[in-house]
Amino acid sequence: MRLADKVALITGAGRGIGRAIAEGYTREGARVAIADLDLDTARSTAAELSTGGGEVMAVGMDVTDEAAVDAGVRQVAEAWGRIDILVANAGIQHIESVDRLSLENWRKVVAVHLDGAFLVTRACLQRMYADGQGGCVLYMGSVHSKLASPLKAPYVAAKHALLGLCRSVAREGADHGVRANVICPGFVRTPLVEKQIPEQARELGISEESVIRDVMLKDTVDGEFTTLEDVSQLAVDLAAFPSAALTGQSVVVSHGWYMQ
Repeated sequence: MRLADKVALITGAGRGIGRAIAEGYTREGARVAIADLDLDTARSTAAELSTGGGEVMAVGMDVTDEAAVDAGVRQVAEAWGRIDILVANAGIQHIESVDRLSLENWRKVVAVHLDGAFLVTRACLQRMYADGQGGCVLYMGSVHSKLASPLKAPYVAAKHALLGLCRSVAREGADHGVRANVICPGFVRTPLVEKQIPEQARELGISEESVIRDVMLKDTVDGEFTTLEDVSQLAVDLAAFPSAALTGQSVVVSHGWYMQ
């Protein structure tokens, strides 16, 4: 029970990577707030995770809405007294080449990944600083925090920017005992990635099988997807790490797609 008595808030936790991290944190003894744009999904996920005996609550949260973020963080802090761990995981994707990309779609992707990460970070840091108990902030980056792929300019730009936000939080948070790190997964077969496969096939004029083999997994060492369990385990390890020896870092979990 490496996270016993800790309070964790995870955005985009109704499904996919966020849900897997929530499951991992619950198993390790944390009280977990499932924050999601879809409150019904958040409630369903919270109910399912609660059956294992963990303390789980649902929070409706649009991470691009300042008031909604502040209200959601306040809801968690008032219910459980504090927030020890933030996982800024909410994300969307848009597949299109830069020359055809609208400003609206650019802003939509950047708003969720970067503005959303900033808003939940600010709200949680205020709680962590006031409590004086330190904390852990984790950002869901990507291998695309390190390199680029075609047709994903706003996503790549936002994921790169998360590295800078994380490093700033690591510097500023150090005096308050707050650590910050970025998790950078390779392709994980979440609904977000499943949606990309036919989209990229259309844009590139190739089969879906070729997208998987020749685009998504071609630079891995074994042709394998990163799993939800891979990312969840790393999120537990980073949240449970006992000191600031590991802060301001980006940890890649990608079957060797990107090697630092």
